[in-house]
Amino acid sequence: MSESILITGCSSGIGHHVAHALQTRGYRVFATARNEEDIARLNSEGLETLYLEYADSDSIRSTANHVLEQTDGKLYALFNNGAYGQPGAVEDLSREALTAQFEANFFGWHELTCALLPSMRQQQRGRIIQNSSVLGFAAMAYRGAYNASKFAIEGLTDTLRLELQGSGVHVSLIEPGPIVSKFRDNGYKMFNKYINADKSIHKEAYEGMIRRLTTEGPVAPFTLPPDAVHVKVLHALESKRPKARYYVTKPTWFMGITKRFLSTRQMDRVLMKAGGGGKR
Repeated sequence: MSESILITGCSSGIGHHVAHALQTRGYRVFATARNEEDIARLNSEGLETLYLEYADSDSIRSTANHVLEQTDGKLYALFNNGAYGQPGAVEDLSREALTAQFEANFFGWHELTCALLPSMRQQQRGRIIQNSSVLGFAAMAYRGAYNASKFAIEGLTDTLRLELQGSGVHVSLIEPGPIVSKFRDNGYKMFNKYINADKSIHKEAYEGMIRRLTTEGPVAPFTLPPDAVHVKVLHALESKRPKARYYVTKPTWFMGITKRFLSTRQMDRVLMKAGGGGKR
C-alpha cells in the first residue's frame, strides 16, 4: 500500500490504534493531536504527527495545507475521529457548553472535510470516514450534547454522501458502541468544567454518573478494543463498494435492529434501561 490518510484524535484510543495499524499496513499516516506532550510522544512512536485543534480554523487550514503539500495534492483519505462527550442533563447545558461540543464534534469536522474535498474531487477518488456513535441514532439520557453532535454529523454525512455520488469519493460512517479508550476521562473533565452538579435538580443522578466516569476499566457490557473499529475503517478504505454505515459492538447492532421495530415509547424504555440514568 502507498496510500495516504489523515487521522484526527490520535493521542489515545481508536485514533491511536488505527494510526499505528494503518501505518504497519503500509499507509502513509498523518496523525493529529492537540497537546504538545502527545504530539512529541506520537512522533517518538514513529507517527508523522501534526497539531490540530478543531475549534481553530487557522489550525484546520494549516493541517490541510500541510498534508496536501506533503502528498502533492493527492491525499487519499480522511478519518475524522477526534471528539469528546459532554455529560450532563439537557437543562444543565449552557450555550457555551453546547458550542464547545459542536466546535469539537461537528463544525471542525465539516471545515476540515471541506478543505480536503477539492483535491479528492480533482483526483476523482478518495475516502471520507466519520467516526460517529451508536448515540448518533439512539439518544440516551444525560448525554444530550454528545447525542446532538452525533445526530448532526450523521445528517451532514448522509447529505454529503448523496452529493458526492459519481465523484469517485466515498463517504462512510463508523458507529461504535462502547470501545476501550480515555473517553470517560475526557468527559469527566468537561463535566466539571460546565456542570454545577451541587445546584442541579439532577444531583442524585450525577452521583451515579460520576462513579461511572471515574471507574477504571470497562464499565459497559460488550466493550470491545479499538481493533474492532480498525477492521471497519480498513473495509471503508479498501473495499470497492464501501458501506454507508458500519456498526461496531453488539449494543450498536441491538439498537439498530430494535429501533426499526419498536414504537417510540417502547424504544424510550429500552434506552432508559440501557443508559441506566447516566450510570452506564
